[in-house]
Amino acid sequence: MEQTKGKRVAMLTEQGFEQIELTSPKEALENAGATVHVVSPKEGKVKAWKHTDWGIEVVVDKLLAEAAVADYDMLVLPGGVLNPDKLRANKDAVAFTKAFLESGKPVAAICHGPQTLIETGLLSGRKMTSYSSVQTDLKNAGADWTDEEVVQDGNLITSRNPDDLPAFNQAIVNALGL
Repeated sequence: MEQTKGKRVAMLTEQGFEQIELTSPKEALENAGATVHVVSPKEGKVKAWKHTDWGIEVVVDKLLAEAAVADYDMLVLPGGVLNPDKLRANKDAVAFTKAFLESGKPVAAICHGPQTLIETGLLSGRKMTSYSSVQTDLKNAGADWTDEEVVQDGNLITSRNPDDLPAFNQAIVNALGL
């Protein structure tokens, strides 16, 4: 897809991201012509979680401390249980995510990824979805949670789980082309 040529995407992650929720969107974006950087507070590599055990290691392209919202056209937050729990406790990761939401640039999160978004304090009135166990947290943060494969509310795109990746990937590629 030509519309994503020259676009740059930050995938913010930590140890314990759900493998397919990083690799599948990354591949879809790159196939559409975007440049995707794995951004992390951790240097070197971050390790995936694959279903019930550790998975692959992914090279960190950019340290969070060196990343700037101005350098990217979109932010993607993969899920996994460990990853968003670490990110939501990291003030720099929360600040980066909050700045993206405030910028109006597309922000996409899948599965447990929206947990990092909760910490921004910017979800009140936003229509969202997530992994089912995160719905109470999102509702408590003021979001209007719904059980749909992909929900887009302005610049915010959310999805429930790996089964929804085809629709999620299409939504993020489309959003990047706008």
